Amino acid sequence: MSTRRIVEDVYPYFTMQAAQYPVALRHTVARVCCALAFAATCMGAFAQQGARTERMPSVTVSAKANPNPVEKSYRKMLKGMDIFQQQYAISPNTELRFKLLPRKTGTDMNTITLAVIGDTVDFVVPIDINHTFALPRNALALLEDAQVVPNRRALSMTWRTDIRTPGLPPDTRRLGDLRLECKVGMEAGLISNSRSLIGGLVGALFDTPAYCDKPAPQYLFFADRPLFSVTLLAGERRQVLSIDKLYANASDDASLHDTLPYCDCEVLVDRTYVLPLGDRTWPDDTLVLFEYMDVE
Repeated sequence: MSTRRIVEDVYPYFTMQAAQYPVALRHTVARVCCALAFAATCMGAFAQQGARTERMPSVTVSAKANPNPVEKSYRKMLKGMDIFQQQYAISPNTELRFKLLPRKTGTDMNTITLAVIGDTVDFVVPIDINHTFALPRNALALLEDAQVVPNRRALSMTWRTDIRTPGLPPDTRRLGDLRLECKVGMEAGLISNSRSLIGGLVGALFDTPAYCDKPAPQYLFFADRPLFSVTLLAGERRQVLSIDKLYANASDDASLHDTLPYCDCEVLVDRTYVLPLGDRTWPDDTLVLFEYMDVE
């Protein structure tokens, strides 16, 4: 069967499966409460579109009361930032940003607010229109082992790094950037799978950045739109990724219905791909070319 035929058969199936998880009803109350808690302090930050850090009033304590937040460790995220600085040569002329992504159908990504919250310190982190943000360093937040807390509940969204070389052609990424994305993401603890083993989907234990140096790590990247194909290009060498490197290797997974809710790719399967990050025959300047299903 041709790759295009497989894609055309699989893609509607993924869409149908994702629709079975009505997150909107289950999380409406939590969203409203958290949104009200953040709203007053965040409006100014978003209006300014600035990178400056702002103090949050005591009302943010309600975010701590969220019984099941999709929070991340501030300390671990700073360790990821350290990896970016230490291995900057892999991806020169770039900046590190973190990216927020939906995990459930119905997750509203346009009204997310984000704060760093410790015992005595709390401040808003502005989010850009493309759902990325830069995390400021704060000595007190580090000392207090603060958490990075969005106004969303666990399993409703996920996190990745976003490192992009400027000036690349459209629908193109650079392999060195993606290698560093993996290393930073691993160190920062951004993967939000709720099982360490998910059948054959993402069956590796994500422990350290060294995992990214394996020849074929199952670190899931997410493209900007649903994928048709991914091609590696280095000089005259060109290789189209096989279909088992796309869609979280779930195109022939009979247990997809049962395993997909445990993967943070749940509503992003059609955008998912993995790369031969540890195969050094592909240099850092290798281009990663995307062909999307919805050709623009």
